[in-house]
Amino acid sequence: MYEAPDRYKRMIAARLPGGESLGVTSRESDEGSSPLRDVQLIARGQLAPFFAAANSVAAVLMAMILIGHVPSYYLGGWALAVVGLNVGAMHLARTQAVTHVGRSGRKVPHWLMIGEVVLRAAVWMSLPVLAFPTLGAENQVVAASLMAGLGIGALGLVVVPSCVTGWMAMFTAGLSYALLVGRHSIPFQSMLAILFILGVAIFGVLTVARWAFGQLKTNADFGSQSESASLLLQEYEQRGVGWLWQVDSENRVTYISSRMTSLLGRPATQLLGHSLPALLGGNADLGRVLLEKQPFNSLEMELKTARGPRWISIAGDPIVDTAGRFEGFRGVGSDITDVRQTQERLTNLANMDVLSGLPNRGRVRQLLGEALRAATSGNVPCAILFLDLDGFKPVNDTFGHPKGDAVLQAVAKRLCEEVGPEGHVGRMGGDEFAIVLTDAQSRQAVEQLADSIIASIAAPYMIDQTEIRIGVSIGCAFGPIDGATVDDLILKADLALYEAKGAGRGVAKYFSSELQTEQDDRIRLETDLRGAIAAKQFHLVYQPLVNAKTQKLVGFEALIRWNHPQRGLVPPNVFIPVAEEAGLMPVIGEWVIEEACRTAATWPEPITVALNISPKQIVLPALPNIVSQAIGRNKIQANRLELEVTEGVFLGDNGATLDVLKRLRALGVGIALDDFGTGYSSIGYLNKAVFHKLKIDGSFVREAGSRPENVAIIQSIVQLAKSFRMSITAEGVETAEDFERMRDLGCDTIQGYLFGRPLSYERANQMVQGLSAKRMAG
Repeated sequence: MYEAPDRYKRMIAARLPGGESLGVTSRESDEGSSPLRDVQLIARGQLAPFFAAANSVAAVLMAMILIGHVPSYYLGGWALAVVGLNVGAMHLARTQAVTHVGRSGRKVPHWLMIGEVVLRAAVWMSLPVLAFPTLGAENQVVAASLMAGLGIGALGLVVVPSCVTGWMAMFTAGLSYALLVGRHSIPFQSMLAILFILGVAIFGVLTVARWAFGQLKTNADFGSQSESASLLLQEYEQRGVGWLWQVDSENRVTYISSRMTSLLGRPATQLLGHSLPALLGGNADLGRVLLEKQPFNSLEMELKTARGPRWISIAGDPIVDTAGRFEGFRGVGSDITDVRQTQERLTNLANMDVLSGLPNRGRVRQLLGEALRAATSGNVPCAILFLDLDGFKPVNDTFGHPKGDAVLQAVAKRLCEEVGPEGHVGRMGGDEFAIVLTDAQSRQAVEQLADSIIASIAAPYMIDQTEIRIGVSIGCAFGPIDGATVDDLILKADLALYEAKGAGRGVAKYFSSELQTEQDDRIRLETDLRGAIAAKQFHLVYQPLVNAKTQKLVGFEALIRWNHPQRGLVPPNVFIPVAEEAGLMPVIGEWVIEEACRTAATWPEPITVALNISPKQIVLPALPNIVSQAIGRNKIQANRLELEVTEGVFLGDNGATLDVLKRLRALGVGIALDDFGTGYSSIGYLNKAVFHKLKIDGSFVREAGSRPENVAIIQSIVQLAKSFRMSITAEGVETAEDFERMRDLGCDTIQGYLFGRPLSYERANQMVQGLSAKRMAG
């Protein structure tokens, strides 16, 4: 049987650094050899001398009984045949135990082993059975007892149960025949005794055979596992996956792989017998887990080596003998330096903004949390400054994103120079930055820093010989004075930044109770919004849309207004963001759709009504049904209703939004892309949805007279729309020059103060009636 090297057998229970067991499986049987067959042949060869001797001695005893009853030459020939056959079989079995085992050994057919045993039994039984009738009663009893006793000789065959069965079957048959022949001469008591001996022999030998076979099979399986384990562990070490170690009950090293000796830079002779924790730098955690005498996994530690600091991870299991005594530890280890370095790089990437090299939003929150905890415990205030670049968007629109990215990198550099070691600069995303100050005890110093940053950012940037100017607005909050949590402090700084943007930009604002009052007012506004629909405080106004060529009225854009009982007229740009954040836009939007359809039903068929759909509403799967029902209730043609959406609805590539737009277009409703060119303009949006119109934002229209690049942009938009068979509406037309320019550039529809401000329904209705009167007069 294969015996694995002791050191590897002891390592079988070791676990890999990740914690999983180093499992092994037994080697599968093949055509020529298997572990069980091998151990059977080996054990058979070892028992062969006993079996041959038992047969030979029994043959000599039988010959002594048969003297005088069988001719001497028959008797001598039979005895020589039995002895010679058994000696030859013994020699063959011992030879096969060497030449027929292992992967290179030839297979011994099972039938051949059984046939050999049956032949030996037949030869041995032949003469005694034939001569049995010639014996006297006393000799018959002795001869039968000898044959029954020789059945126990099958103990020499117990490693091969089928051979035992064959041997016992032959002797049972022969003895049964002999007893049948001598039934009249052998006393009944003697016959019972002989049968009892035979029965005990059969039962005992077969029982021992089953037990012996089971033991062989278990040993064979273990041998195969040991072989596999040794091969796996050798490969584990040789392939550089890791290394193996073992210590005694005193934590002294009894085995350690050559890879570990190389890592430590010392020969094995200097390591064996020494304390493992001491060899690994006196690591306290390792000493603690070894003292606990419990399995441990993925224990990481740093080693000082000749190659510099290295990180290793080790795992181990206690060694306990069969009596339950602790004998030490065995385990595995690996060099995880590269893994640690990779993890550190990934952690840095996860916490770093790639473009600027600054901490990102998540890392800024962590830094603020640390500063806030230190401020709370040390009674030294910290501060968070939120920065939003002023005028950065036109940089991207005019010079492109590469120059915009270069500006952001230059801004990051200037901020780091201004802040220095007194704080941390981070990029929150887009054109927003943040600064965490760990020591903000001097409010004057914080204000001076903010003023210095504003001046620094306002200085011109030379990017590829192009001078670019931007500004920055700053909002600041102090912790824990203004907020005791990260979220609260960020909210307060954001409120201050909002105030700075509204104060004309290029300034710094600091959170105050007045800002909190404004926030409270916003909450009250949300509460009032919830009851505004039921109180009928909303109404629509209508801004005319005219044909660019004929200057005739073709429709209106419906705009919502809120007449608050105490506040008066609340502008849409004040209450719409509040309604969106509060989740009220679906309800308000449904009212607008119904009111617009009701209005359109009072006007003649050529007049269309356009209305804006909120990004919060466009994602609702029920929107097409709401529109369809409103059209049906008011009995208008679907093409008289036009829904305007902005490019922001496509942020995130929302499949639900695209599905809603397609379902709306299937109703026959017009879909216009509003404010095109101001946000995330992309031809991809035009491919995604079936738009029928593009609306050019008023900022392009108004600046077209002073900025030639705007004219070029508008020309590109018009050509793009025509290629997609879309019409073009120019918004914000306020002068005759604007009108003529937009008409000449190819716009189909004009909207702006030149042709009318948003009108009440009554005034808009007068315009429609005037148009109808002109048509009737014509």
